[in-house]
Amino acid sequence: MSARAFILGGAAAAVALGGGYWLGRNAPPPVAESHAGHELPAQVAAQVAKERQILFYQHPDGGADYSPVPKKDAKGRDYTPVYADPEPEAAPSKPAAKGKILYYRNPMGLADTSPVPKKDGMGMDYVPVYEGDDDGGVLNVSQDKVQKLGVRTEAARLTTLTRSIRAVGTVQVDERNLHIVTAKFEGYIERLNINQTGQSVSRGQSLMEVYSPDLVLAQQEFLLAAKGAATLETASPEARDSARSLADGALARLKNWDIPAAQIERLRRGGDVSRTLSLASPASGVVLDKRAIQGMRFMPGEMLYQIADLSSVWVVAEVFEQDLAMVTLGQTAKVSFSALPGMSFTGKVTFLYPTVTPETRTAKVRIELPNHDGHLKPALYGTVELAAPLAGRPVVAVPDSAVLDSGTRQVVLVERGEGRFEPREVKLGARAGGLVEIQDGLAEGEKVVVKANFLIDAESNLRAALQSFQGK
Repeated sequence: MSARAFILGGAAAAVALGGGYWLGRNAPPPVAESHAGHELPAQVAAQVAKERQILFYQHPDGGADYSPVPKKDAKGRDYTPVYADPEPEAAPSKPAAKGKILYYRNPMGLADTSPVPKKDGMGMDYVPVYEGDDDGGVLNVSQDKVQKLGVRTEAARLTTLTRSIRAVGTVQVDERNLHIVTAKFEGYIERLNINQTGQSVSRGQSLMEVYSPDLVLAQQEFLLAAKGAATLETASPEARDSARSLADGALARLKNWDIPAAQIERLRRGGDVSRTLSLASPASGVVLDKRAIQGMRFMPGEMLYQIADLSSVWVVAEVFEQDLAMVTLGQTAKVSFSALPGMSFTGKVTFLYPTVTPETRTAKVRIELPNHDGHLKPALYGTVELAAPLAGRPVVAVPDSAVLDSGTRQVVLVERGEGRFEPREVKLGARAGGLVEIQDGLAEGEKVVVKANFLIDAESNLRAALQSFQGK
């Protein structure tokens, strides 16, 4: 072999060896499939580990003990290598398609949606709502948690709301049944037949026997005129008419003085002049005030007795001015008294006084009560309760505990079965007796949560917040 051929052969061998070395150093490691299809062969894994740059070695317990070279701890365990690049992870599996996104709802459960992704004021992502979902508006609570929370529901019902107006009042005498006994002539009290305050009297009953010179004179004039008219039966018509006129005048004077009709009739039948005459009670009732004293002299118009019929009484209640608009004539009132425990009385509003007391900002309302048993006494202090209807027709109402009120919106949780609750915004109306009127958003018969609804709402808001933080 010539020298030239030897040189060319050596060069070719060098090139072949160099190229193989370069390819072996820079070519990617071969990917080998395992027989089981789950793990890489040990040689390939070692090759991959060699290609990753090791920064340092850390204590196998994760403590703050590091080494730049491989090392073992006191127990003979190898230090763990820490690489410059993170360990490659398996590609995440593609989530199953949920369908078309309809919109994005507020993560805190507020009534705020967006057609595009956005964040709320706290930086939390709005939650997407897909086709086929419950539109993000139905809360799912396990049956076990429903029992633990003590959830209770009640159906919305059609009812008439009445507001109770409370006031205080006092018993007063019915002014129409109050009577004053007085005389229309001057006289003296010879004997008192009713001599006690509080005594019951009947209409026409004799109260006292009185002596009056005017009464005696009127009786004598009547008897003389009557006798004169009888003796002038054969006289001229003018004389007979004059005698009868005198007799009728004396009789009319006795009637005008309220002399009992029985005594006047006795005089007409020819009776003698009576020294004393009776004063009768003008009505049945109870003597509230007695000023007559046996033997005293009385003048015309002087009050001798005050008699009241207490079979029915008035209760005058003080109603605050803000409640006056709901008080009407004929309205039913219920009155109770601390002096009469266990008893209540029902009456009607008969009058609304036209003025308001400036000091108390109240107006007087008159209520008429029957008092057949005599339990109600003047000046008795009691509590008045007026039932004021808030609407002229029945309305849909739920217990006021069912409403979650944020100040700007009012929501109820409607039961949809199997631990599912739908938050529904409603429009509220009047409130009365622990009930609230639902003007819009709820139908009669739908069940709403009346107990533990706040716990359900709080849990759903917390769950929505956690989902937003976790990117779910």
